[in-house]
Amino acid sequence: MTVTEYAAGGLVNARGRDWLVLPGSPPGALLVRPLGGHEDETTVLLPDVDEFAAARFEPPTVDDRGDASRARLLRDALRLSFRGSGGPFRSFAGLAVTPRNYQLVPLMMAAAQETTRLLIADGVGIGKTVEAGLIAAELLATGNAQRMVVLCSPQLAPQWQHELRDKFGIGAQLLLPSTVNRLMRSVPFGSNVYEHHPHLVISTDFIKQRTRRDEFALHCPELVIVDEAHSCVPHAGTARSAQTQLRYTLLRKLADDPGRHLLLLTGTPHSGDDTAWQSLIGLLDRRLPELPTDLSGRDREDDRKLLAKFMIQRQRADIREYLDEDTRSPSARPPRPPTSSPRPTGRCSTTSWITCASR
Repeated sequence: MTVTEYAAGGLVNARGRDWLVLPGSPPGALLVRPLGGHEDETTVLLPDVDEFAAARFEPPTVDDRGDASRARLLRDALRLSFRGSGGPFRSFAGLAVTPRNYQLVPLMMAAAQETTRLLIADGVGIGKTVEAGLIAAELLATGNAQRMVVLCSPQLAPQWQHELRDKFGIGAQLLLPSTVNRLMRSVPFGSNVYEHHPHLVISTDFIKQRTRRDEFALHCPELVIVDEAHSCVPHAGTARSAQTQLRYTLLRKLADDPGRHLLLLTGTPHSGDDTAWQSLIGLLDRRLPELPTDLSGRDREDDRKLLAKFMIQRQRADIREYLDEDTRSPSARPPRPPTSSPRPTGRCSTTSWITCASR
């Protein structure tokens, strides 16, 4: 067969594997992608260099038959994958978790950005880990990120590893003081642990040291998730300001890459220290630290909209209708009538406007 006889959508066998013929092949060549491979593996087959032929799958035989339970499992898997792939997000077909509606908001905010930079400051129990995992899975599925890293405390590292693996199908390795030697032994000559293992969960205190920080920043993945981000910005008058400064220096080096995706997770974005708050949001965009501490008034509407592009914060009361908290048993007492809420004062601080800007 000649090159022109391979239509787009057909299958060819070359270089020891099967390829899918893509539209837009150049004259005298075939534009192909590995069957079951990634879009970044797209290449061109040349008839003068590559030997290829039409790929064929052997017809099923009697030995391939299974029982009813396996057939039911296949049917359910196909139904679930079709349901997940029918929406606008590529990663949903491979998720092992069904996110609640409110957990999709950070994902939609990330989809609206060319480079994802978000501060997810939802309250405890709302699901910041799931929200960050949804964004990570989508960036990896679309090819906007090839590698990812989670920076967290060593106590939370195993939990992050399990969540990424069990819910999002992301197999991440733990890079901790107790595991670094084992991981280093698996790295081939000429490579490094940060590139050899595409997905990592790293202890922030381990990697912040000067002996490791620069090499990590040089080979850092395209997607960085920082858990408990408020602990990485220096606060005035704290005894641990030196250690916190090392964490902040690391994050500042990572954030200086304009093409790097950065997710900051924290339940306490503003502790009353305006300097720490400005340092935190300054990791997302250089314009944010210049915002005034008072964002109230109509003249500050543009500032509030700018902050809302990079931050989301909700408490459990804001998403009560999604938590089934209003489901009452027959013996439950009727709810109290709603009371009027106090009118807001004329001046709002940065802390109070965080929630306003996020809605």
